[in-house]
Order: sequence, then C-alpha cells, then structure tokens
Amino acid sequence: MGEFSVFHWLIVLAVVLIFFGGKRIPEVMKGFGEGIRSFKDGMAGNTQTPPPPAQTPAPPPADKTAEEKK
Repeated sequence: MGEFSVFHWLIVLAVVLIFFGGKRIPEVMKGFGEGIRSFKDGMAGNTQTPPPPAQTPAPPPADKTAEEKK
C-alpha cells in the first residue's frame, strides 16, 4: 500500500499538466537543469566570474567660460 503504482504516477502527471500546461513544463525543466549544472560547477570549484566591466573615462567638465560668452 505504501508504493506508488503506474496509475498513481499518471494521476500526478495529469495534475502537473493541468497546473503548468504543456508549454510551461519544458521551460521549468530547462531552468531546473541549469540550476543543477550551476550547483555542480560551484561544488567543483569551476566558477567562472565574468570580467569586470571596462570603465570608460568620464567626459571632461563643461567649460563655463563658453556659456558666459553667450
């Protein structure tokens, strides 16, 4: 009585399909797989941090003397 039969699994599958729909399930599974892959990489120490963004030099301050001439 404590084991799940094929009939029980079919009911669970039907409920999942009703809740999430056919389009949403592949998206959820893809996210789940990426999460597991990321977790495994993190546990193995293979973390790849993205390089810091290149800092662009700030533009020179506006020349106030040009504004005063107008």
